[in-house]
Amino acid sequence: MSDELLTVISQGAKDLNIVLPPDAEAAFGIYCDFLKLHGQNVNLTSIEGDKDIARLHFLDSTALLNTTDFINKRVIDIGSGAGFPGFPLKIAEPSIDITLLDATGKRVEFLKELCEKLDIKATCINARAEEVARNFDYRERFDIVVSRAVAKMNMLCELCLPFVIPGGYFIAMKSTDSDEEISQAENAVKTLGAAFYKTVDYQIPGTEIIHRAVLIKKTESTPEKYPRRFSKIQKSPLQ
Repeated sequence: MSDELLTVISQGAKDLNIVLPPDAEAAFGIYCDFLKLHGQNVNLTSIEGDKDIARLHFLDSTALLNTTDFINKRVIDIGSGAGFPGFPLKIAEPSIDITLLDATGKRVEFLKELCEKLDIKATCINARAEEVARNFDYRERFDIVVSRAVAKMNMLCELCLPFVIPGGYFIAMKSTDSDEEISQAENAVKTLGAAFYKTVDYQIPGTEIIHRAVLIKKTESTPEKYPRRFSKIQKSPLQ
């Protein structure tokens, strides 16, 4: 791990007013090295360089800790890929009970190896979200669902909200030009038993990039017919 990365993480956390555990910076260093070593083989990220990985992956993910209380919460990351945002959240707030879900086997194997390398306990699931959401052990079992997956809000909500307990939150990571997308998903969110709660715009430390966390609060149980098959979600997104 490089001193450069550790400096970026340390200063970035201070800029975000987040107090990291004593071993977090070292864990992020190991994570970065492991990602650079295996990332291209598993098609995990196109971002290269310690500074960019630290800022655009680690700090961007960790910033979600400022949007709501994650302490001792059960959290699932849908479409986790290389572990973002779930894994950095777990490193920064170890009390989180984290589950990482991805449909690609190689990515899930990467996450399992990373857990072993960092001695971090996490549940890693290789499956499609719409299938797992119908499993009793996972449906409406999580205080917080997070996702940085690239999908329209109405589609993302149908895949993610069934995992959230009533009273919990789904946090979607979006760009600041997502107003229209959020507005168009309002009826879909209501159909799924939830309501838009707030948006939090934040600047990634060390950059001029501003991202948005969209918080949706689960107000009641999601109707049993959701989520539908993914082909159906793609063909006829909720309006």
